[in-house]
Amino acid sequence: MRNSAKAIIVRDGRLLVTVNRGDKGAEFYILPGGAQNFGETLHEALQRECIEEIGTNVDIRDLVFVREYIGKHHEFAEFDGHVHQVEFMFLCALTEDASVRQGTLPDPKQFGVKWIRLTELETAPFYPAALKTVIREMTSPHVRYLGDVN
Repeated sequence: MRNSAKAIIVRDGRLLVTVNRGDKGAEFYILPGGAQNFGETLHEALQRECIEEIGTNVDIRDLVFVREYIGKHHEFAEFDGHVHQVEFMFLCALTEDASVRQGTLPDPKQFGVKWIRLTELETAPFYPAALKTVIREMTSPHVRYLGDVN
């Protein structure tokens, strides 16, 4: 079981995502962020992951979503049925002079970063799919437990 910190960065009606390639070659998008290491706070983990994946620090703001992922309950159970992860998703902002690019230590499946229009999120290969609507319709910061969703 592991904790993960994720960044929700929205600017000008677009969401910043990392671009990844699945085992069968299909492209998919996820939020920047990743695993919390022992001894790290969630904020420290998120800063480190953002530098590694999107090449910049972020201004971490409110915690807005908590998601559990128990792999054996979902469509990728064949590959990650052993996974149990709790994700803490924070609203974040980039500094005005931030230059977003692939970071220096991206995840093995990551090959880029991209801005996706919120209006196009519903049809994008974005995971977890359960976040598509809640991010698009997010109106004010409030913590919401999403449960075990994909």
